[in-house]
Amino acid sequence: MRKLASMEEYEQLKENGKYILMFSAQWCGDCRFIEPFMPEVADKYKEFTFIYVDRDEFIDLCVELDIFGIPSFVAIENGKELGRFVSKDRKTQDEIEEFIAAL
Repeated sequence: MRKLASMEEYEQLKENGKYILMFSAQWCGDCRFIEPFMPEVADKYKEFTFIYVDRDEFIDLCVELDIFGIPSFVAIENGKELGRFVSKDRKTQDEIEEFIAAL
């Protein structure tokens, strides 16, 4: 999983391609819970490029996209939001995969 480096990179990425932005933070316990199985999820859904977005580094982007809980996921294709899985709840591998499969 790639880590978002800058807002400029985000602006370029969102316009071309198929991405799942994963909003997370190092201090987030629920984010640490999903870490072990996220590589398997990314392998299963290769049509998407998974991008790790550090909530603390990109708080303005979180506000812009209404991300109030982490971990959260936003799927984007060629500038259009395909869907989002945004809540304050702990997420399971099955729930994340169901979200992606339904896109």
